[in-house]
Amino acid sequence: MAEVQIIYRDEPAVADAAVTFAEFTGGTNAAAVRIEPGEDVRALLPHLDQLRLVEVNFPAFGDGRGFSSAQILREAGYAGELRATGDVLVDQFVFLRRCGFDSFAPNKPLNVDDVKAAEGFFPDFYQKTSDGVAAIWAKRHPVAS
Repeated sequence: MAEVQIIYRDEPAVADAAVTFAEFTGGTNAAAVRIEPGEDVRALLPHLDQLRLVEVNFPAFGDGRGFSSAQILREAGYAGELRATGDVLVDQFVFLRRCGFDSFAPNKPLNVDDVKAAEGFFPDFYQKTSDGVAAIWAKRHPVAS
């Protein structure tokens, strides 16, 4: 496992070793699980209160299935650490954050200055996501409460 390089949580990164998805869904009391592309994270939804860490692997930068996994978990109310691992690139960083990732353990170290530049690259977004930032259409047309 790569070392956590960047974290956006008030508490330190979870140090528990992540078990495989198969081990977790087979019945374990682990508090950390590793998701690979193609594994259906919806199987974790009944166990969200048990999990402190969900590690989502990106074996190749072009494999975007982990974005959907993150979005599903955050929309279901998962509040634990959501870590992106593997082939994580600075170019994807802002979008990973928008889907709910709050820690990063890439295979190759990221340049911190590049990460900071990426964070502020897009001031507004069209899509609604899990990060709590209002989409530009919501800013233009606020819904009356």
